[in-house]
Amino acid sequence: MRPLHFTSLSFAAVLCAACSSQPAATWSYSDAQGRTPLPPDQAYPELFEAVQRDQVFTDQKHFVDALPIRDPSTISADYLARRGSAGFDLKAFVKNNFVESGEAESPAPKPGAPIKEHIDNLWPVLSRTFREVPQYSSLLPLPQPYVVPGGRFREMYYWDSYFTMLGLEQSGDRAQVRQMTDNFAYMIDTYGHIPNGNRTYYLSRSQPPFFAYMVELQAHIEGDQAYGRYLPQLQREYAYWMEGARTLEPGAAVQHVVKLADGSVLNRYWDASPTPRQESWLQDVKTAEQASGRLRQEVWRDLRAGAESGWDFSSRWLGDGKNLSTIRTTAIVPVDLNSLLYHLERTIAKACDTTRNMPCTQAYSQRADQRQRAIEKHLWNAEGGYYVDYDWQLKQQRPALTAATLFPLYTGLASTERARRTADAVRDGLVRPGGIATTQVSNGQQWDEPNGWAPLQWVAVEGLSRYQQTELAQQIGTRFLQQVQNLYRDEDKLVEKYDVSGAGQGGGGGEYELQDGFGWTNGVTLKLLEKYGQSPGTVDQ
Repeated sequence: MRPLHFTSLSFAAVLCAACSSQPAATWSYSDAQGRTPLPPDQAYPELFEAVQRDQVFTDQKHFVDALPIRDPSTISADYLARRGSAGFDLKAFVKNNFVESGEAESPAPKPGAPIKEHIDNLWPVLSRTFREVPQYSSLLPLPQPYVVPGGRFREMYYWDSYFTMLGLEQSGDRAQVRQMTDNFAYMIDTYGHIPNGNRTYYLSRSQPPFFAYMVELQAHIEGDQAYGRYLPQLQREYAYWMEGARTLEPGAAVQHVVKLADGSVLNRYWDASPTPRQESWLQDVKTAEQASGRLRQEVWRDLRAGAESGWDFSSRWLGDGKNLSTIRTTAIVPVDLNSLLYHLERTIAKACDTTRNMPCTQAYSQRADQRQRAIEKHLWNAEGGYYVDYDWQLKQQRPALTAATLFPLYTGLASTERARRTADAVRDGLVRPGGIATTQVSNGQQWDEPNGWAPLQWVAVEGLSRYQQTELAQQIGTRFLQQVQNLYRDEDKLVEKYDVSGAGQGGGGGEYELQDGFGWTNGVTLKLLEKYGQSPGTVDQ
C-alpha cells in the first residue's frame, strides 16, 4: 500500500466576502488530545476567499486539499501584505506556497482482464496509509490503512466505505475490513462522531450512519465478540445523532433531532456550520444569492445538511423539486436516515446482549420499537403504498417515490404487507433498463433521474430479498450489473454513478465531472457477481 504523494500545484478553493464577517469558527471540534484542527477557510480566510472567488482552479475542492509549504498564518500575513501591490499574481502566489494533492489514480485494466480481476487489482491502488499527515494538511490522520473512492476523492468517506468494505471482504481482504472498522471507531473516539470524510473541513457533519453495518460485517467475519468490542463507539455515535433529544419540546428540532407534535422522536440531517461548504464554496455562495427571501446562513446549512445525507443533491431536499436555491434539507425527516438509526438501535441492543447487559438491551430495544412505530405512522404513504420523507415544518408527507423507500426493507423494520406494497410501487415507478432510478425527477441534480448509484442498488437488492421479493431484486441487481460490465467493456473503467435509462453510459449532473475508481461501485459489483454471476449477454473480458 503506497502513500498518497504530493506534486506541483493546481487547485480550486474556498470562503466568501459575504461570509468573512460571518465567521466559520463559531463551532469547533477537538481531537482526543484537545487539539483543534483548522480547516483552510479558517487558517487563511482572505486567501481562501480570493482563490475560490477568482476560480484559480476548476474544481473548488482542489485548493482545500492543497498542502501549505509553511505556516498558514505566515502565508496569510504575506498574502495580506502583498495582495494590493502592483503586479501581484494570485495564481503564482498559490503555486509558490502550496503543493497540489494528487488525484487517486485508476489505471486501465490489463488487456483481457475480467472485471473481478480488475477490481481486485484496484484495491491496493486506492489504498492509503496516513498514521501521520504532513504539517498543515487538511487531511486527518488515521491509525490504519484505508481505501479512498478514487479521482477527486482522495480521502476516506463514511458511507462510501461500507460498500467498499463489502467488496474487500468479497476479495478476501478481511484484514482491511477490520482496519477500516477500527479507523471509524478511532474517529468516534477522537472527534465524538464520524465525519463526512477524514478532512478538517468535513468535521462539522457526518454521513448516513453505516457504522453499525460495519460492525455487523466484522461480526460476520470473526463472531459476535465484535459487537462487544465496538459497543462504546456504537453508543457514542448514537449519542451524537440524538444530542438534545431529552429536553426537546414537541413540534421543535435541535441539531439532528426532531420531536413531532405527538411526541414521536425522529431524526434529520444537519450540519454544525451555517457557512458555504469549503470544498464547494463558490457554488454555495451563488446558490444563496439566488434564494430570494431567505437568510443565506439558512441556505448554507441546508446545503451542508444535504451533503451529510450523501444525496448531494436531489429533488428530495428541494422545496419546489427543481431549483437548488429552494433546498430545505433540515425541514425534512428522511426515511433512510431513520431506518439506519433503527438499525443502529437494534445493533446496540444486540451488542449489549452479547455483554449480558440486559437493562441496556431492553433500553435500546424499546428505542428501536418506538422509532419503528413513528416511521410506520409518519413515513408510510398509505395511498401510494410506499415509504416517504416527512416535512416536520409543514407537518405533511413529501409524496415523492424515491429509492430511499427501500431502506425500511433493508433494515427489516417493515411489515411483510408493507414490504410487498413497497415492492409493487418500486416495480411500477423506479425500475429502469440499468437498475433502479434514484428518483422520478430529472432536473440536473446527480441524485435524480436518470442516475443510478451502486449503494442504492445494493440496498434495493438486499431489502427486497429479505422479504422474498427475489424476482424484483434479481431484476434490479442484474440490470445494474449489466450496465457496469458494459461500460467496463467499452471504456475500461468503473465509475461513481451510471445512467440507468438505457443509454449505456456513466451518470452526469452535479457539481463535478464523473469520477473513475470507484470504491463503492467496485464493492457492490463484486457482491452482485457473487449473488447473480455474470449477467446474461455481457461480454466477459
